[in-house]
Amino acid sequence: MTRDDSDPRETDETTRTDDERSRQTLPDGGAVNDVALDPWGSSTISDYRKLFEEFGIEEFDEVLPDVPNPHYLMRRGVIFGHRDYTPVADAMREGDDFAVLSGFMPTGAPHIGHKLVFDEIIWHQQQGGDAYGLIADLEAHSARGLSWEEIDEHARDYLLSLLALGFDPEEGELYRQSDNRTLQDLSFELGSKANFSEFQGIYGFDGETNVSHMQSVVTQMGDILYPQLEEPKPTVIPVGPDQDPHVRFARDLAARMRFFKVTEAYASFELADVERPIVAAAYEAREAFAEDPETPRCGEAAEWLDEAGRTQVDISALAAGENALSTAVEKLENAGMEPLRPRVRFLDANATDDAFEDLIASIDGEKRRYDEHIDAFDLSVSDAETLAREVELDNGGYGFLPPSSIYHRFMTGLTGGKMSSSIPASHISLLDDPEEGYDKVKSATTGGRETAEKQRELGGKADECPVYELYAYLLSGDDDEFAKRVYDECVGGERLCGGCKEQAAVLMEEFLEDHQEKREEAEAMLDDIDISLESDRRGVAPGDD
Repeated sequence: MTRDDSDPRETDETTRTDDERSRQTLPDGGAVNDVALDPWGSSTISDYRKLFEEFGIEEFDEVLPDVPNPHYLMRRGVIFGHRDYTPVADAMREGDDFAVLSGFMPTGAPHIGHKLVFDEIIWHQQQGGDAYGLIADLEAHSARGLSWEEIDEHARDYLLSLLALGFDPEEGELYRQSDNRTLQDLSFELGSKANFSEFQGIYGFDGETNVSHMQSVVTQMGDILYPQLEEPKPTVIPVGPDQDPHVRFARDLAARMRFFKVTEAYASFELADVERPIVAAAYEAREAFAEDPETPRCGEAAEWLDEAGRTQVDISALAAGENALSTAVEKLENAGMEPLRPRVRFLDANATDDAFEDLIASIDGEKRRYDEHIDAFDLSVSDAETLAREVELDNGGYGFLPPSSIYHRFMTGLTGGKMSSSIPASHISLLDDPEEGYDKVKSATTGGRETAEKQRELGGKADECPVYELYAYLLSGDDDEFAKRVYDECVGGERLCGGCKEQAAVLMEEFLEDHQEKREEAEAMLDDIDISLESDRRGVAPGDD
């Protein structure tokens, strides 16, 4: 921490900066070395890159060029990852329907870390999305043991801040889990597709976990899919990376609720996902082995793969190696003289008899019917998926699209560790007195050098500085040039910590003053919203699990 002199306070804002440099200015944050994702844990993430490798989270930079008018959190890399965000970006760009939903567990006062999610919901709403904000009161009661009175108090605070920041309740929906019977009915249906072994594997639940906690997880799955109840649409869930297990589980359940699964096939038998690219490669190479390339036979493909495929096809790059090759060859051998011919397959997952018959009648062109699937030879995969969803919706199904997600970095606490509601000095509450917010920033840890002289000589460490995070995540607002200038002056040795903190403290005080004035204005708006602010539930907090 630096004990130094001051910089002149800057108040002028200028033009945009280039996006790439702005993204480079952000710290990785975090304080632990593991990347275990626990929705109810207290760990931050120290190495975000491991999330790409271990959990399949994709880098947001890859989809950023496709996002119209991206939010500054996207431009600066605060939103660093996503799961299947492309359908949402496409819908936004093309003016199609899409939705955004996120929830808040009312365990304490909302703080500036929560503002990231508030902003993400509001921005998507402003881009034309159907917006949903929910109070996860069932989760707060079952997983954190809060009383209903405590939940009521905190829920009001979250809702007021969300409204004050710009959420439009006339164009969006706010609800409490405990009051939404439609949500609970959906959650009940989703629960029929989940099992206890998954709760163990995903969340580490065991024989000591209370049943209400498990029920709250299924309720969260219902929350994630709730925006699609009226019609399927791309839906994004803005969350921190610790919530990714919920998103992955919801995507699995969305698929399990579908009437039909659409796959690519090459014969009457079914291929595993790892076998399909191997057989596809054999079909593409049919000129090399088929007596009649117009009608290659499964047995011919098996022989070619078994003898020549290892050298002519990079099996390891296509699938899971030798085991997948062996099982694919065995299936082809068993099919013998059956023609090897591409087709789209509709697998019966949960379809009613009427839906199955309706699908058969709806397929144009050549088709083959089997006991549990239908093969169509004149449809593309995308057309087949559209048809399957239409038939499902016409026959009372949900037709869910897999929900998408975006992930933002955790804010570092003002004391240098984790930002936590249980450590008052580590965070700034949106309810803090503005002068208290000023004082907390002035007392914050920085990324500065030991002395002003070393700071001027070596430059500051903005990438490790909680105060710089305040500029990048909040205080610079939409002005990328301002955030860049703060960073450049810090690492260049021009900006000293005393003046930098003074400027940040003043901006924070102004933000809190403005936000709390808008919260007061939102009181009347909240009274007009159809959402219960006082629960009539009775109960005691569940035991520790």
